[in-house]
Amino acid sequence: MHVEADVRGAVEDRREVLERMRAVLDRVEFGESARSGPPRGSGEREPTLTAASVSDDMLRRPAAVEAVHTAQRALRSRPPSREPRASLAALLGPLAGDGPPAFGPAEPQEHLRRSVARALRSVPARTGRDGAPVTARVVAWDAERRQVLVRAMDLLAEVWPEMAGELAETVTEVALLDGDAIDGFTDFTVHGVVLVHRDRLTTSASGLPGPVRCAEALVHEGTHNRCNAAAVTEPFLLPDPAGEGPSVSGGPSVSGSASVSGGTAPGALRVATPLRADPRPLSGLFQQTVVLARGVLLYRGLAALAVLRMPARAERAVVAREARLTASARQAVDTLTAHSGALTDTGRALLDECAAVTRRSR
Repeated sequence: MHVEADVRGAVEDRREVLERMRAVLDRVEFGESARSGPPRGSGEREPTLTAASVSDDMLRRPAAVEAVHTAQRALRSRPPSREPRASLAALLGPLAGDGPPAFGPAEPQEHLRRSVARALRSVPARTGRDGAPVTARVVAWDAERRQVLVRAMDLLAEVWPEMAGELAETVTEVALLDGDAIDGFTDFTVHGVVLVHRDRLTTSASGLPGPVRCAEALVHEGTHNRCNAAAVTEPFLLPDPAGEGPSVSGGPSVSGSASVSGGTAPGALRVATPLRADPRPLSGLFQQTVVLARGVLLYRGLAALAVLRMPARAERAVVAREARLTASARQAVDTLTAHSGALTDTGRALLDECAAVTRRSR
């Protein structure tokens, strides 16, 4: 993986994730107990779901990723049995006729609600002005925000076409959040989803247009997805006996505004980071560093466009956002450099690329 967007690399990462998922399916060995759908009419035999009959298109769907994660957890706790086989088949079967997944808005679904519940467990509890705990939930898309998403992708296609291509290869569902607990996150258990707060698709108080803010959110959360997939093949951090628990498919499970993972050991190192008030493990800092460097690259392209296309207030907001992201990226690079001994060669190479971005002027 590189700090610059890379469509070919994203495809290779996706291939590796699919291979890991198929290895789980091979262990499950569905057999006669695994049916692909609800009971049929009298005399009709339900088709049996087998590992071979599960297509790559099915496995790319975040709901299928969650199903495979669930099956792997069951396999780790006990030998293959009828129960996990049947459960996995019941989860995968309804996806069989959905066709190839494509980047786009996702309506509230159970795998998204479960992901939000995991995210809420990973962030510090807070209360609102009314004294009630703040929360988050997945909400439906309205026509206005759908249009903002379209405009954001058009903007990316113009200022950073390779990133638009990488997102199309990496992300299949964009879900909207509401509530005050979480601004946005990703979750490797439902890999391929980005969850973004609905307010990030509106004009900011500083005058940053909704499509620009949406484009940043897509780059931000999409980069977390890409990091998670890339780390399956080439981890960025060295193994740490006192560190984070492994994810169920071999890669980390770290998000943007919320961390959704298998947990962090009590002795794991935590450090201050630019984007979170609470100290984060090094894996969280690493992904923040890459996210911030890519944000700087995005706004450099947007700043050049703003001179020609945007009102003066929006132009100033774009330039100010670039400056803020650059300062945060430098902070992240400096902190991570102090702990670079914990990085693999791949991790150090990507850190060097991020550092170069913070030193370079547009």
